Amino acid sequence: MRKWIAGSAAAAILAAGAVAAKAPKPQARPEAFEALVRCRAIADDAARLACFDTAARKLEEAANQRQLVVVDRKQIQETKRNLFGLDIPNLNPFGGGADEEEVKSIEGVVATAVQEGDGRWVVVLKEGGTWAQTDNNALALRPRPGQKVKIVKASLGTYMMRVNGQPGVRAKRRI
Repeated sequence: MRKWIAGSAAAAILAAGAVAAKAPKPQARPEAFEALVRCRAIADDAARLACFDTAARKLEEAANQRQLVVVDRKQIQETKRNLFGLDIPNLNPFGGGADEEEVKSIEGVVATAVQEGDGRWVVVLKEGGTWAQTDNNALALRPRPGQKVKIVKASLGTYMMRVNGQPGVRAKRRI
């Protein structure tokens, strides 16, 4: 009994350490951006304007040379939507934390649909992305170009694909 309790306690400590290790670290902002922010602290109007002009020029140069990329929340959501369903590591390239919106479903339109030899469907969306059926459930009606598709994140890392309001089938994202 003692060994079990000690083992359980050790496992709990290791698990807590693993969770703490995965917590996102705040990202340092680029120096070109910080220089622009520091200009606000200058009291003299002419000196502050000169600082803003210099910092803005350097910020623009960094963006033009692709040393700095500026994206807004809408661009982040669109990128997440385009990556939805791909089996990629959670690199969290956009920073943020628990309050950031996770994409849990997407809606699209069928561009093409092909039935493979085993009877499963492969659906290509107009918006991008190819989804392949992974279960053996039959669709009552074949998917046709122009029909609406909704793909929802399901349990255990799976996805449910509903074509034109039909019952869902399990699907996996292909590139």
